[in-house]
Parts: sequence; structure tokens; C-alpha cells
Amino acid sequence: MKTEIQQLIATAIERMSVAKQLPDNLQINATLERTRNPEHGDFASNLAMVLAKPLQQRPRTIAETIIANLPSSPLLAKVDIAGPGFINFHILPAAYIKLLPLIATQDIAYGCSNLGASQSIQVEFVSANPTGPLHVGHGRGAAYGSTVANLLTAIGYKVHKEYYVNDAGRQMDILATSVWLRYLELCGNEMPFPANGYKGDYVWDIAATLHREQGNKYWHSQDAVCTDLPSDADAGGDKEQFVDALIVRTKHLLGASNYQVIFDLGLKVILDDIRKDLEQFGVQYDTWYSERSLITKDLVNLCIEGLQSSNYLYKQDGATWFRSSAFGDEKDRVLVRENGQITYFASDIAYHIDKLKRGFKQIIDIWGADHHGYVSRVKAALAALGEDPKRLDIQLVQFASLYRGSEKLAMSTRTGEFVTLRALRREVGTEAARFFYVMRSHDQHLDFDLELAKSESKDNPVHYIRYAHARVHNVFLQAKTRDISVDPAPNMDILQQQLLAPSEQALLRTLATYPEIVEHSALHYEPHHLTHYLRGLANEFHIYYDTHKFLVEDTNVRNARLSLVRAVGIVLRNGLNLLGVTAPKRM
Repeated sequence: MKTEIQQLIATAIERMSVAKQLPDNLQINATLERTRNPEHGDFASNLAMVLAKPLQQRPRTIAETIIANLPSSPLLAKVDIAGPGFINFHILPAAYIKLLPLIATQDIAYGCSNLGASQSIQVEFVSANPTGPLHVGHGRGAAYGSTVANLLTAIGYKVHKEYYVNDAGRQMDILATSVWLRYLELCGNEMPFPANGYKGDYVWDIAATLHREQGNKYWHSQDAVCTDLPSDADAGGDKEQFVDALIVRTKHLLGASNYQVIFDLGLKVILDDIRKDLEQFGVQYDTWYSERSLITKDLVNLCIEGLQSSNYLYKQDGATWFRSSAFGDEKDRVLVRENGQITYFASDIAYHIDKLKRGFKQIIDIWGADHHGYVSRVKAALAALGEDPKRLDIQLVQFASLYRGSEKLAMSTRTGEFVTLRALRREVGTEAARFFYVMRSHDQHLDFDLELAKSESKDNPVHYIRYAHARVHNVFLQAKTRDISVDPAPNMDILQQQLLAPSEQALLRTLATYPEIVEHSALHYEPHHLTHYLRGLANEFHIYYDTHKFLVEDTNVRNARLSLVRAVGIVLRNGLNLLGVTAPKRM
């Protein structure tokens, strides 16, 4: 309906332009929004007020001209002017009634569109370092990213979902070293464990696998490992220097091939665990992109050479720096350290250039809020290499805190004190977890209430919505049980005559807004609007269910009400599916 009214307004503007009532090449940025009060119509536009300044006329006068140029439409009951010049559009009740056969016919396609025209978009999300299991913080990015991808697909975009595997660099070296030290302990050594090592039980499990399969093949004495290392933090030293020195020692003692075996084992075990975890959370990827492939394909060096040829690099203190400050970044950034190692940033540049070269019209990165400092530098690098930084859209997902009652649960991958996504799913279920993760705007901090997520009450929104869908199914199950025939396509006149109650009219209006909610949620990457919509629809249906009988003797009344109930069920199911939540038939 909104699209049809927008087309009516566009026709009015075109007519005014032809009649020289508007300046040539006038840029118009007006809005058309649903009204909150049905007495003010169904939609309101501020077009007349937007045109007041360029036309040097009173908004109400302009509104009259716009209305006079609107084409006739079977959609509208009337168009009037309110307040300083808002144009209110009143939809005919019959137009809402016509939605019922449309929803029944379109079924799973209701709410979808071809707005995106199959343009390609890449959505990269989660991309957690494979140094430990996914925790509840990663879960929020997973639920948000996959829901955004679902929404964009629903409005016609061709969406490619990708996980960037950080399988190179210092953090993976710390993991491999941590595994080896635990392995040495299983060989009988009493090893000092670095303050900056990975301490979770999963490290012991990987080490145990290594020891079970290889015995003492990779054993070295404690003296060989620890002699002449700098002091760790507990001895007054620098924990970063200590762990870096320990990594060097580990690689020296094991040799390249043996070290790679341990490195690859840790990577494989954890990455397999992450894949399984995400699949069970309803998240599927089109590509798992390896950071190491950037190096093997020489993409990092090509980007560095490109920046060098454009005179955006310089040497300082033995390191190679990128002049990102020339593109609005707060300071310049290191690409190659003084020891010759490339930084994560250098790999990130190459990765994003490769994304664009693969032909995606738009790329969306979904990062944790702690990566906010990376936004300007990555966009700066794209601009320096001749790409349009506007093709990169970065959404930052704020942190999620987990509460059990009033107790806030700890979460740290390095120390091993965290709640895994898998444990959360087992406790509250995938449906509740996914819904709770996206029911608040992603740019706001989330307090995840475990007890609420598990409760079977009206206060638990996901339970309340899913219960509404189960009630819909139960109505038709009862009809089948009682051998009551249901007309799949009642006569339009009957529908108009029977669905007159305020609760029925409210449901019809809410059902009509669903495509608009899907479109807005998709284009603004804001799935929380959809969760609020579904909560509202469920509430209206529960009220209707509790105050009306559906399987009544009067055939016309019964078929009309069942048509409305069926449409509610379709929209509830479609909306839940976009969120990655199942719509149950029984609860």
C-alpha cells in the first residue's frame, strides 16, 4: 500500500512539474509514514512542508495543489490536510480486506519484494578468531548477521554470506604455543604457563588429542623451553614480551614442520567446533575465507605495492606506515612492523580489496563494538587504492552481557571464564537465543536475561509470538477434528460484511504493514523493528482469540474469521523465519 501511495504522489509531482508549478530539477526529500492514530488516516506525508521554502508558499496551499494533482485511486477513501500542512491518506476498508486473498495466495512470499533487483551484497559476520569456542558475545553477531542477510534476501538482493577465518598471525601462534605447553604437561613436564596464553579447558582437550595420537614425539625438556626467557607478568616482567619470546622458542625447538602440525591441529579442532556451533544455531555461510590465502595469493603485497606507488607509504623507526590520516583517520597506521611481519591491518586491506574485486555491489561488515577504531582506517585504505569507500558499510554490534537473576556472568576467552554459545543454546534454546539477540537495536548494549528467555509467559516475547502461531494452527486442527469445512477463498463481499469489529480492523491494518516493516528492517539493517512488529501482531491476535469464536455455525462469519486467522498465521511464520526462529504448530 505504501508503494502505491508513493506512486500516486510521484504522479502528482510529475503533473505539477509539467504545469510549471515546480522548479526544474528540484530535489525533493519528503517522507511518507504510517500514522500512529487511525483518525489521522493511514499514511501522512510532509511533502507540502518540504516544498514550502523552494516555492515560497504556505504549506497548506501547496498541499491543496498536490491533492488536486493526485490521480484517482480505488485504494483511497479520502485525502485531507492536517496541522501545518501534512497530507493524510485514508485507505478504504475494502483495500485492507483484499489483502486476505493476497496473503493466502502469496503465502511464504508475502512480505517479499524485488526491490534489490538481484544486486549482489556480501555480508561478513562473526569471523571470530579460531582460538576458542564461540561465546555469547559472538552469538549476538551471528544472530544479527544472519537475520540481516535473510531480510536483504527477502527484498530481492543476492546475498553472499562469508566468514573470514583469521588463520594467521600472532593470536594463532599464542594458541599453538598454549596447546604445546599443555601437551608437555601431559608428557610429565611441570611447565610455567604464560599469563597471556589461552587457558580454557578446550586447550587441554586439543593437547590430549595430540598426546594420544603422537605420544611423546614433540617432547622437549622444561629447561630447553624456559631457559633465558624474559620474565612473565607474575615475575614483574612484560607478559607480551614473554609470550612472544616463548613463541619464538617453540618454533625453534619444534622446527617448521612439527610446529605446523600443532598449529593446524588447534586450528582444525576449533574451526570445526565453530562451524558446528553456527550450523546448530541456524547460521550457514557461502564461503569460509582463509586469511592465509591472502598471503599465498600475494594479495597483501600487491596492496602494499599499490599504496607505495601512490605515495601513501613511508618508513619510520624501521616500520612501514600508511598515511591514513590523509583520508580522515585520526593517525597513520603501521602495515609492516620493524621485524618484517605484516600487521592485521595489512591483511584487512587486502581482504576488502578482494571483496570488491569479486564484484559485490555492496559489502557489509558486522564487527564487534571494540573494532570501532578500524572503520576509518579501512575506508581510508580503500580510498587510497582507488575504490569507493561508500561500497563498504560497517555495522558495529554492541556487547551482550549475560545475567542469571541479578548475577552477571563472566566472559573472557583468554582466561577460559566464559559462557559458550553452545551452553546458552542448550539452556534457553536456539529460538529464544536468536530472538533475544536481535530484539534490541544492535548499536545498543544488550542485557540477556536467561530466566526471562526460558519462561513460558507473556513477558517472554518469543514464547508469546510462537504461542500465537500455535493457536492459529490449533484453530484449523479443531476444524479438521470437528469435520468443519473451511472455504480457502471466501467471497470478498462476505469478508467486507463480516470483518467489522475493531479488533478485526486493527489486525487487517497490522497485516498490511508487514511488507513495509520487512523493507525498512532490511534497508536499515535493523531487525529489531521486525521483532517489535511481531510482538504487536501476536498481542492483537491473542486479544482477538480470547474475545471471538471462530468455529461458529454461521458459515459466512466462520469463513471470514478463519481467513483473517490464516493470514495472521502466515505473517507470524514468515516473520519468525526471517529471524531464524521456527513457528511451532503446537506448544
